[in-house]
Amino acid sequence: MPTENTAPAFDLIGKRYDESFVERDVQIAETAWLIERLPAGARVLDLGCGSGLPSAKQLLDAGFEVVGVDESQVMLDLAAEQAPGATYLRDDLRDTAKFGEFDAVVAYFALLMLSKSDIEATLAAIRAQLRGEKLLLISMVQGDFDTFPVNFLGSPTTVSAYPPDQLRQVVADAGFEVTQLLEVEAMAEPGRIEVQLYLRAKVVD
Repeated sequence: MPTENTAPAFDLIGKRYDESFVERDVQIAETAWLIERLPAGARVLDLGCGSGLPSAKQLLDAGFEVVGVDESQVMLDLAAEQAPGATYLRDDLRDTAKFGEFDAVVAYFALLMLSKSDIEATLAAIRAQLRGEKLLLISMVQGDFDTFPVNFLGSPTTVSAYPPDQLRQVVADAGFEVTQLLEVEAMAEPGRIEVQLYLRAKVVD
């Protein structure tokens, strides 16, 4: 979703992306945790929003102002259909400054599509845009590689990954306090199990 060379892959994948993630209980629970801690009318950035499910819809149903950003127009069209009411923008995930300020940012399986250097720069940019509760939720895949070529749902793309301790340090170096990091085994697509990392963080002034 997030980089120019991967957008065509997600244009091709389209609705099959939703079908691939058969286990999303943790993602839904993490978003529910966030919802409980945000004030009414909070503004939330869903970075790499994909098809809008489940997170954008979950945030919208809670009454928040949601801005969803993705580089795949096919995914954005699905999001507008499946989670109507948000502002959906086709843009580069790395250009977060143009999207304004937010009470919270969620980035589920989006930053991993960037190079490690871009992940680190994007996290620092996100920190500068947070206001109010200043909360961050991200999910990644456990590993140790940078823009590694993979085949996801029949489409070629590249992904980056960190071991848990390194991910924690990368987020801390961007100016966040990491409050929780979960390691979860989940089916990423039919027949393939992976270890996913779910991280909660906040800015402490």
